Amino acid sequence: MSVELVAIGASWGGVHAVSTVLEALPPAFGAAIVVAQHRSPDAETDTLSQILDARSALSVLDAEDKQELRPGCVLLAPQDYHLLVEPGSVSLSVDEQVHHSRPSIDVLLSSAADAYADRAAGVVLTGANADGAQGLARIAARGGAAIVQDPQSAARREMPDAALTATPAARVLELEQIGALLAELAGTREEAAS
Repeated sequence: MSVELVAIGASWGGVHAVSTVLEALPPAFGAAIVVAQHRSPDAETDTLSQILDARSALSVLDAEDKQELRPGCVLLAPQDYHLLVEPGSVSLSVDEQVHHSRPSIDVLLSSAADAYADRAAGVVLTGANADGAQGLARIAARGGAAIVQDPQSAARREMPDAALTATPAARVLELEQIGALLAELAGTREEAAS
């Protein structure tokens, strides 16, 4: 079964890492994408969605509560909100921080696993804590694809290392290879490809 949802988590060094993955995806990418990137809740202006949108052929938006998931569209967890995946849509939460973070990568990946099971792919990129490890393990346990940035190439390797400890069978790839694998797993949309 092909992947219908890609959930990506990143922290320290993540803007570069997420940009690199998104830049490699084709305009007709066949799955919806959700991203949790740790960032300060205190910043007065947050332009991360615009930065990522400018670097990607896909549309990158700050997620809104109950927003529909669409193939080829990237929904970014807003500042200071958890992003949860539901079948066909997302929801936002201000529940307690997880791993000192909101948005939490574990919350995003775990909800993606529950909503999409073997139709989900989870990606853990660079970061300086263990956020994402439990969520990636849950995606793998539900039959989804588990992908981890090679810790050797990460700006901070703690998060990829923790993910690999929790999910030893995860595919470990150089950052520049992740987009190509996701494109293979998700395929392309027929209507956009024609």
